[in-house]
Amino acid sequence: MRHHGPGSARAVLAALAAARPAAVLIEGPPEGDALLPLAADPAMRPPVALLAHAVDDPGRASFWPMAAFSPEWVALRWALDHGVPVRFIDLPAAHSLAIEAPAPGAGEAPRAEEGEPSGERAEDEVTPAVDPIRVLAETAGYDDPERWWEDVVEHRSPGGGTGTGGTTGTDSGTGTGDGSGATGAAGGDGGTGAGDEYDPGAALAPFAALAEAMGALREAYGDGDRPRDAVREAYMRIQLRTVRKEFGDAVAVVCGAWHVPALAARTTLAADRALLKGLPKVKAELTWVPWTHRRLARHSGYGAGIDAPGWYGHLFDVPDRPIERWMTKVAGLLRAEDRSVSTAHVIEAVRLAETLAALRGRPLAGLGETTDAVRAVMCEGSDVPLALVQDRLIVGESLGEVPDSAPAVPLQRDLTRTQRTLRLKPEAAERGLGLDLRKDTDAARSRLLHRLRLLDVRWGEPVEGRSGTGTFRESWRLSWQPELSVRVAEAGMWGTTVLTAATAKAESLAREAAALAGITALAERCLLAGLPDALPAVMRALADRAAVDADVGHLADALPALARALRYGDVRSTDTAALAEVAAGLAERICVGLPPACTGLDADGAEALRRQVEAVHGAIGLLDSGPARAEGLRDRWDAVLHKLAARDTVAGVIRGRAARLLLDEGRLAEDEAARLMGLALSPGTPPADAAAWIEGFAGGASGGGMLLVHDERLLTLVDAWLAGIPADRFTDVLPLLRRTFSAYEPAVRRTLGELVRRGPAAGAARGDAGRSVGGFGPGLDRGRADAVEPVLRLLLGRPPEPAGAAG
Repeated sequence: MRHHGPGSARAVLAALAAARPAAVLIEGPPEGDALLPLAADPAMRPPVALLAHAVDDPGRASFWPMAAFSPEWVALRWALDHGVPVRFIDLPAAHSLAIEAPAPGAGEAPRAEEGEPSGERAEDEVTPAVDPIRVLAETAGYDDPERWWEDVVEHRSPGGGTGTGGTTGTDSGTGTGDGSGATGAAGGDGGTGAGDEYDPGAALAPFAALAEAMGALREAYGDGDRPRDAVREAYMRIQLRTVRKEFGDAVAVVCGAWHVPALAARTTLAADRALLKGLPKVKAELTWVPWTHRRLARHSGYGAGIDAPGWYGHLFDVPDRPIERWMTKVAGLLRAEDRSVSTAHVIEAVRLAETLAALRGRPLAGLGETTDAVRAVMCEGSDVPLALVQDRLIVGESLGEVPDSAPAVPLQRDLTRTQRTLRLKPEAAERGLGLDLRKDTDAARSRLLHRLRLLDVRWGEPVEGRSGTGTFRESWRLSWQPELSVRVAEAGMWGTTVLTAATAKAESLAREAAALAGITALAERCLLAGLPDALPAVMRALADRAAVDADVGHLADALPALARALRYGDVRSTDTAALAEVAAGLAERICVGLPPACTGLDADGAEALRRQVEAVHGAIGLLDSGPARAEGLRDRWDAVLHKLAARDTVAGVIRGRAARLLLDEGRLAEDEAARLMGLALSPGTPPADAAAWIEGFAGGASGGGMLLVHDERLLTLVDAWLAGIPADRFTDVLPLLRRTFSAYEPAVRRTLGELVRRGPAAGAARGDAGRSVGGFGPGLDRGRADAVEPVLRLLLGRPPEPAGAAG
């Protein structure tokens, strides 16, 4: 029946218990037969998936997911628990992976990480021209094929009629897959029937009815425009014949109902083999990997056909009073989020769900009815808390587990050992991780995460932590997703351990890198990942590329990463002498080539170079303060900034930024800054150029607003310039001005408006002593400053000032 449906799973379990077959055959890749006994291992906890990948191209992979409520998993566990032989009979993964390979010149086939990874996609999730379930539903008078499927099939109890364990109310289902995604129990006549040779009884009745319905649909619509099914079904018939010779007719097949008529068809062995002749083939390896409920959900990108795996798991685990227990679970979640939900709410929600089911003519309240009841009763009509229920309960973040005895590439085994040593357990739910690199364990965790990112195994993503640009702390966001298993298998080509694989990958990237900035970024990543053996190859590539690259923009893009790498190397006690030498050389070349490069630029080019000037300024600050300090570098860079600030041919945004950087570093006097601003805003300067200077000097999040608040002369200059712009030119500069001042904090904008409204002499009129600061009063009120001192001493843990001491 349905690939992932609790009602379907119970029906399959009841059918197997009634039929007691001598062997069980399941739709799946036969290379996985050797892995089937692992399903009985106590350490195996669904959801899990069979992962098949091509040995020569591990990124070409397919998944066969199974949850605890999947009929295939139920059939597999029943067979193992009862000592009944169980096998997979679908087309081998060696063929299916090769069939999906791109034709010459056709480009690359979809890979596992692109949301179309699975054998289930290739086999059951491509929508045929005719949707058989929709045809059956419309024939029965339903406008929703999923609701029909659930009412007629999923809601049936194993004993007939409707039960309490069905699933309803979701847009889930594999009706767009192999006709219904249904699974039939087959056996009997010719080994290819729908169970007709058995006394079906109540437990087998649904399968016989579905087989008859699918037979009629196949007669009317043929293969549903899915020619590949003919190949798969030919292989399944061959396997079925082989098993019948070994075990007799008492064989049960768990497969898509769409395939049942084809399996029951009487064909010759020669005809079936002819369909398989000439199929392409690759070498494939299979293993079990953990899966997640979220990856079973259709909206996650993997089309497994269900939107509510958490709800389905609840129904499968709780066969009695599922609605009452579900509402109790929802109430517990909402209470944990500090929402007021009482027992009375639970009772009323259950009653409302049952009433809605009756009004809608449904045999049981399903997810649609329960969700509507939760929204109305527990969420007071709001979708905000309902979204939490959807994420935490209806979908859920359950992550399966596989035993250590499951086959795995050596890299995966090394990663698993390292994770355990560092106490980093893979979890599907996203969580934050803060690291203090002065601690050995945290430093090792950081190296592991950076090495995995270098291998494109993005288990963790770095985020800006509380330390900002500090070097001793890192913040990460961790989330282990099933497709990372494919990434690990793919990365296995680089080595058998995470360290050796990351080193080999870094050396390869260094040889292939074309841009200088890419090589410097790689050097930084090597230091972060603790890959000293890769640094010589990276340094050779860096030196060769830097020697021939004369583009100042490229040099400016490359220097910041080198400066950061030197800082990280200091924190991690890494020898960075070679990096320091290259960084100093790049900085010298930038100082020589930057002034000429800043002339004759258009607006976009000037803005790009402004960002590069800022980045180089920060990098030189790191180089000047680090252990590999270059003698005189800061002075040479300051001289460059002075040239940029004073040269009329340089774009206004760059001149303004250069002046601001010098002012912030205390290397430009306030009087000189005011003079430069006066020149830039003089009447002879075109308004657009003046606005660009203002944007460079006071724009962005660089604190320009506070600078204008606390320096009355600069604010007066800007105010006078704005007032003097002709009306016909004001609209030309308005976009630049809006971009500049919109970046200020709201409080800063309000203060600037108030100061401009008061006028430049407002502050001086209110006090005689000292110079007015921003129009708010005298420059220093010693009495008020002394009053703050005791509080500051208390905060800093300093002893009180002795009585009579000078302030």
